[in-house]
Amino acid sequence: MGNNRKIKAKATALTLTSIMMLGMLAGCGGNNGNNAAGDAAGNATNKGNAANSANAVEDTSPLTMTFFSADPNPNWTGMQDEVGKVITEKTGITLNAEYAVGDPAQKVALIAASGDYPDLISAKTDVSKLVDAGAMLDLTDLIEKYAPNIKKVLGEEGLKRSRYSDDDHAIYAIPTYAGVDNKYFDAGGGFELQHRAVKEAGYPAIKTVQDYENVIKAYLEKHPTDENGNKNIGLTLNADDWYMYITVTNPAFTTTGSPDDGEYAIDIDTQEVTYHFRRPAEKEYFRWLNHMNDIGLLDPESFVQKYDQYKAKIATGRVIGLIDQDWGYGDGERALKAEGKLDQGYGHYPVTLSEEYKETSFWPTGFMGGNGIGISVDAKDPVRAIKFLDYLASGEGQVLVNWGIEGKHYNVVDGKRVIPEDVNNRKYNDTTNFQKETGLGNVGSNYALLSAHYGDGVLDPTGNYYTTRFPEQVTVGYNAVEKETLAAYKATTWKDLFPSEDEFKVKPWGAAWNITIPGDSEIVVLDNKLKDITWKRVPEAILSKPADFDKVWDAYMTELDKAGVTKAEDLREELVKQRVKLWNE
Repeated sequence: MGNNRKIKAKATALTLTSIMMLGMLAGCGGNNGNNAAGDAAGNATNKGNAANSANAVEDTSPLTMTFFSADPNPNWTGMQDEVGKVITEKTGITLNAEYAVGDPAQKVALIAASGDYPDLISAKTDVSKLVDAGAMLDLTDLIEKYAPNIKKVLGEEGLKRSRYSDDDHAIYAIPTYAGVDNKYFDAGGGFELQHRAVKEAGYPAIKTVQDYENVIKAYLEKHPTDENGNKNIGLTLNADDWYMYITVTNPAFTTTGSPDDGEYAIDIDTQEVTYHFRRPAEKEYFRWLNHMNDIGLLDPESFVQKYDQYKAKIATGRVIGLIDQDWGYGDGERALKAEGKLDQGYGHYPVTLSEEYKETSFWPTGFMGGNGIGISVDAKDPVRAIKFLDYLASGEGQVLVNWGIEGKHYNVVDGKRVIPEDVNNRKYNDTTNFQKETGLGNVGSNYALLSAHYGDGVLDPTGNYYTTRFPEQVTVGYNAVEKETLAAYKATTWKDLFPSEDEFKVKPWGAAWNITIPGDSEIVVLDNKLKDITWKRVPEAILSKPADFDKVWDAYMTELDKAGVTKAEDLREELVKQRVKLWNE
């Protein structure tokens, strides 16, 4: 089967090359030549009209393309929202999309093994499974010939960072998860506290876990129950499936001076790799969670509740503290805002284990290639597929997917794009319905991550921002209570409270979680073993009696050793160093 797929990939690549040659010939032969070339390509390969000369009319005839994404998207409408309909009008393309439910790695593995591939695939780091199966086209030539906007957005450095590996310089995925030249203007993570609890505490400095604990403890001592007699909750965590990373394990490194490189900590100077749980400081972070559990400030349901239960609990207003990203708990908070309970919403604080550490949420990575969207060898029409992605990367496309439709979602006033107040209100307070109706979201949209794009803070030729995340617009999204809390800390945005990017060295490998792992690498097996151990032992350590914590932790470390953690670190270090070499050749 594997050899057959490799042959299939090579044959498709040859067919694609032939189509492109026909397109170039057509460019020299006038309109009649264009039509002949298109007919020849369609008849010979069933790939449609691939001609693309300067005087050819773009093909916008209806075409449905299948698409799989490793990310969930519960608000997908099949492009029947307002922005989606415009995209179809401009390109002729409608996506028949499948978004991941459950473990995306398993689904990607099934797709790779099936030999039957969607037209477009966004598999994140699991793309290696598809590359090994011969499922993905090398997009280098397609981008060069048919995607001037993608080339412009990525630039020379971005295209270089899009190469697959040190051994294989093909581009199998257009980077979509990171915006080019992105600047952060707000914080969506860190440690969260309800505004009412912080206000009652007198807006104290909230820099360490002890500061954070003090606010929760003081509030619960005065308000053990809500107005209906239900018990208030100090801190709840979401350990349901992969959310374990977000609220339970990732905070261990952000609070102890290490940036987000997935499950590994990497020395910025030597590139030495350590499974991050083996850092002594992280043990002390989990000891603090153990302490929170011991004194009754940690929700006892943290490790058994499902995600929907977690959000529903937040929506009651009884949860004083969270350790999460706003996209993770946002549904619950929006329910509170809809009821006018603004003081039960949350602010973001840069909490660390102690004052010797800097919180690392904004440690810069530079532009990250790697994860993104690719075109499979089964694509009905690779040329139209790349042109579709190129339209989304165009200035017009980026304004559409971020701002929406002029006159409906924004207006131009004195040369500046302005979002009307009623649209802004729905965008921030009725997000789910707004996104389903318009195709626009709180931060981006259903479509913003489908192709190469500029990041926040980048200006278009008119002097307007491509995205709607810039200082003036960020503050428009804050309600009165949020502004009151920020003013008490002499801040304009939540990011003002956090260490800024220029306080850290740029990581020359980007982020280790973004590095594609070869399908035949032993890391895949080792990482799964280590994850299974960690997801069992960390909750056990947190929930143990304080007197037993060290014993449980030592058993955890011993189990990691037996599972090959040192080998996993060595193999990951090789990949990090290969990434640095690839990006700097």
